[in-house]
Amino acid sequence: MRPHPTPDAPAINKTVAVWLALLLGMLGVHQFYVRGWRTVWGWLHWPVTLAGLVGLRMVLTLGTTHGLIWVLLPLLGVAVAVPCLTAIVWALSKPEDWNRRFNPARASSDKAGATHALTVWAVVPALLVGAVAFTSSLVISFQGYFEAQVQAARAISQ
Repeated sequence: MRPHPTPDAPAINKTVAVWLALLLGMLGVHQFYVRGWRTVWGWLHWPVTLAGLVGLRMVLTLGTTHGLIWVLLPLLGVAVAVPCLTAIVWALSKPEDWNRRFNPARASSDKAGATHALTVWAVVPALLVGAVAFTSSLVISFQGYFEAQVQAARAISQ
């Protein structure tokens, strides 16, 4: 969390945090918003996202049979799905719990933790994007793995 929150510090708005997780979650922006720049969780998004993008680039240039793709491409799915899951959990959290966790110097009924229609509407694209990204990366990864196994078996049998 942010160091020593004070009552006059700006409140961390739940709706803003949820949409940041959905739109810029791959970069950890939502974690920086709620926890500050020193959070490890925000910075951990960068290497996972970059590795996943390298895997996507390899799929587009080399096809699905290259060995590293099985490892790298699912990381892209994780880099998209984890912030989407975070957006869902945050959007559905009670306002009192939100304020207790991210706005501890404020009253538990503070409006920053309120759930608005925009907050709830973020759940729909988060479910869609997170599920599609994660399952697609797994499917492509498994396809590459099994194609490589078939090619290895053909090479052995000849």
